[in-house]
Amino acid sequence: MQFDLQPTFLHDDLIKLVPLQEKDFDNLFEVASNPLVWEQHPNPNRYKWEDFSNYFKGAIESKGAFLILDVSTNETVGCSRYYNYNETDSSTEASVLIGYTLIGIKYWGKGYNKALKKLMLEYAFQFVEKVYFHIGAFNYRSQKAIEKIGAVKVDEYEVEYYGESSKLNFVYLITKN
Repeated sequence: MQFDLQPTFLHDDLIKLVPLQEKDFDNLFEVASNPLVWEQHPNPNRYKWEDFSNYFKGAIESKGAFLILDVSTNETVGCSRYYNYNETDSSTEASVLIGYTLIGIKYWGKGYNKALKKLMLEYAFQFVEKVYFHIGAFNYRSQKAIEKIGAVKVDEYEVEYYGESSKLNFVYLITKN
């Protein structure tokens, strides 16, 4: 079986992930248009239409992005994606990154991000040994959230987001073991 970056069967009792499509722009922008969502992010202007449009275009082109939906209401929670899949990295173990995650503030602190990461990690670990995360150096909320699920900071470097200038990010790792 091959690693499909946009499987159609990832869900639990709280959320379901569906491949992101062009038609999802308006609903997702509604969630993303709150400046608080991006307050600690390397690009704090993604709440603006132009910046968000660039983010969304990168998500569509990645062919690894998901729309996150609330199972009980079918409301848009946010989005996330797999990217930079590497069948073998420098230590000959396959790896992938999970990121570009956006969760609407209505869903903060209610288990949605944890459910998302659990679904994505369980699926990814069928194909890879390592999952990495790029998190903005000043995105303390996301750093704490990823550490809560067992990720360890392993590096720092400049990451160039799609169509944006590079920004300092921390690199976190969760291994299959």
